[in-house]
Amino acid sequence: MTDRKKNTPKVITIDGPAGSGKSTISRILAKCINCLYLDTGAMYRAVAFVANRKGVSFSNGKKLRDLCRQLALCFKTDEDPPRLFSGNEDISRAIRSPEMDMLSSKVSSVKEVREAMVGLQRKMAEGVKLVAEGRDMGTVVFPKARHKFFLTASPEIRAQRRYRERLERGESISKSLVEEELRQRDRQDQTRSLAPLKPANDAIVIDSTVLTPQEVIEKILSYLGQEF
Repeated sequence: MTDRKKNTPKVITIDGPAGSGKSTISRILAKCINCLYLDTGAMYRAVAFVANRKGVSFSNGKKLRDLCRQLALCFKTDEDPPRLFSGNEDISRAIRSPEMDMLSSKVSSVKEVREAMVGLQRKMAEGVKLVAEGRDMGTVVFPKARHKFFLTASPEIRAQRRYRERLERGESISKSLVEEELRQRDRQDQTRSLAPLKPANDAIVIDSTVLTPQEVIEKILSYLGQEF
């Protein structure tokens, strides 16, 4: 192992837009290589959910920072996907609503929120092997991560995946609305001034449009070799 790698955190970052398959891939990969799985998107969704419930304005950075510091978030990994608790409340389902899709993107662009979350995410990676999933894991949170991947797929396939997920959750929604919401989320994520969605310069980009989850996993494992 090179000296550079000896001094880098044992973190694999997997970034990408909504519907790219990064959540599924990250969970499977973490199990395959016996690593912890960190769903950072769920953390931002939790902030948005609690702030919205408490009536905290998304333009009030100070109050949002204080809220982040007071949050008691805990992932329960006894189920797949892992459940997220805020205190004693299971908010796993509540944070997956279409409203939280948009609000989480909005709240994640607030400087004070991102600083608080980045600090927490880095602390969670100390002394462990971690697969970190999100939108700025390789560019901002773990810029020295040993391995970085960026998953993408065609807009049509991403919308189809998200539409299927919504139906499986029991929602009644048109595919055209899902497609429009996805376009809006992409615009928000890609054009925000703070940590916009983009591949890290040293990330390996994998297009999952025509790949199965197992095929994506095999590609990632081929890059990891025996290191993990």
